Amino acid sequence: MASNNNGNSNQLLVPQATGALNQLKFEAAQELGIAIPQDGYQGNMTTKDNGSIGGHITRNLVRIAEQQLAGGVR
Repeated sequence: MASNNNGNSNQLLVPQATGALNQLKFEAAQELGIAIPQDGYQGNMTTKDNGSIGGHITRNLVRIAEQQLAGGVR
């Protein structure tokens, strides 16, 4: 099993997307009224809040992909 230095098994296929994904996270949290700690440590946030943010991001990404696919079919 491969391991990495930061303990996070999630690896981005496009590392340059880090900034955009962080922006999505902050926008989703703001839309849901959830405050993300300024220091970036989310260990004290509830599982429900983190799950809500992730679900919101996923719904938005699916919506964007569907719009792009629908536009590309024409």
